[in-house]
Amino acid sequence: MIENENISSMYARFNDIINALKTLGKVYTNHELVSKILRCLTKSWEPKVTAIEEAKDLSTLSLEDLLGSLMTHKLCMSNQERNEHKKKTMALKASKEEQSDEEMALLTKRIKKILMGKKSFSKKAIKKVQLQRRTKQRSERSCLL
Repeated sequence: MIENENISSMYARFNDIINALKTLGKVYTNHELVSKILRCLTKSWEPKVTAIEEAKDLSTLSLEDLLGSLMTHKLCMSNQERNEHKKKTMALKASKEEQSDEEMALLTKRIKKILMGKKSFSKKAIKKVQLQRRTKQRSERSCLL
């Protein structure tokens, strides 16, 4: 298979060669034809070839089924490539100024203060929840004397 060649044109060339060989008296079985097509595929098809060899019995696999599987895989690959190109990427510019350790420490303290001011992150709220759990556990305990 030539690089960037589609499956149908590869099969047309393959069929021409096989028909020419038939006229010369060389006849191949279906198993041999399937094996030859799988061997002629490029490196980019190697995972698919391995999957077909592992999942299907090559002696009973028809040439049409193989070509259908290869064409379906090619369509999935081309759709995936189109979707990857549609994704937008964003790059942020880095400033050339370096921040000092003091600035970073101040910024960290400010962020901690903001988070502690939030109810879900405050230490008081966490301690309150823990206290409620303890009192609930104590109230559930009872002595059976």
